[in-house]
Amino acid sequence: MTSIAPNATRAGLRVSWAVFAAAGLLGLGHGLQGTLLGVRGTEEGFDTAVIGLIMTSYYVGFIFGSRFTVRALGRVGHIRVFAALASTASSAALVYAMLVHPVAWFAMRLLTGFCLAGLYVVIESWLNDQASNETRGRALSMYMIVTMGAVACSQVVLGFGSTSGASLFMVASVMVSMSLVPMALSEGSAPVVRVPEPLSLGRLWSIVPTGVVVIFLTGVSVGALRGLGPTYAAERGLSIGAIGAFVAATTLGASLLQYPIGALSDRLPRRSVMIGVSAAAGALSLMLSVAEPTGLRLTVAMFLLGGLGVPMYSLAIAYTNDWLDDDVRVGGAALLIVVNGAGAIFGPLVAGVLMQLTSPAGFFVTLWVIHAAVVVYLLYRLVRARAPAIEDQAPFVALSNRGAGLVTLRELRRRRRPPEPEP
Repeated sequence: MTSIAPNATRAGLRVSWAVFAAAGLLGLGHGLQGTLLGVRGTEEGFDTAVIGLIMTSYYVGFIFGSRFTVRALGRVGHIRVFAALASTASSAALVYAMLVHPVAWFAMRLLTGFCLAGLYVVIESWLNDQASNETRGRALSMYMIVTMGAVACSQVVLGFGSTSGASLFMVASVMVSMSLVPMALSEGSAPVVRVPEPLSLGRLWSIVPTGVVVIFLTGVSVGALRGLGPTYAAERGLSIGAIGAFVAATTLGASLLQYPIGALSDRLPRRSVMIGVSAAAGALSLMLSVAEPTGLRLTVAMFLLGGLGVPMYSLAIAYTNDWLDDDVRVGGAALLIVVNGAGAIFGPLVAGVLMQLTSPAGFFVTLWVIHAAVVVYLLYRLVRARAPAIEDQAPFVALSNRGAGLVTLRELRRRRRPPEPEP
């Protein structure tokens, strides 16, 4: 086993602190902003379907932002791209408070998604370049802990200001702006941009249709969960503190349950684990749509729902990589981010319309239907197609479905055989 020199490890940490600090500040600002929009929109009397449409625009912007950033990095470099996007995202946070109107919010949410996608691409590519093969797994694990922990912690800030004023939007703007400081002061040099080999959707579908379908449906479910969760809590009449706990519990569950679920999928057939996780998430969603608990029971339920629903993205990525060779894995990941983002566009929109036509419980009905669809499809594929042997499965890597994935693929071990179509 290759040993890591202590001096090299300490040098890597000195360089990486800036990346982790920037990621934490972005998580604080973005996490606060997302919850605040759902609560403030409800207070302003926006229809639930309109709020869903506003939240949907974030994912539209995210798709275009990630594609733009990869090209822009090669032209002007990481620091300049990060500075431009952070400044724009910070300005957008202030416009929410200045122009409280659905059209303005839709445009700013679209712009926010565009900027955040690019900011995360810069951070993740920089972090991946700084890490060695021996330290990359630990670096990416720490990155996930920092970003998800920051989003959870941002919910505490809701209790220190009024959701009806501009102060919390200003705090979110400051957090995003301050993320530029550690990146600008980083000791390390910016990484070299490497453009991945492209992969068409048709070719990816011919190799592993299960990955494409599950990634899309997971985008729908997680998009609804994160986009309309604060709105559901506000319409249920929860206090600001309870809304913060509602959102924080979802994020903490997603962070803490990623690794045990992933470890299980490395030891058992991956599709069977996905079926079990989706079935559990669907059953919990159905129960919540009927029982509508409050207090601690609701917080615990959201912890479990986030912990079951969000890791499906990582499971589907891992299953897809069971079938892909190294030379197309990065291109495949780039394509799957777009597929997942396309699904996330529909999530808040569908949930918002259903909540508008029925009741706030339509939020959980949406999640139940989506998870049930995942289970039905996976059962169909389980009967129809064989899966790779457990010893041939690529290692699980915990990812966030907001777009992380391009830079983590070097963590996966090299496959010795070329990709074969999933039968």
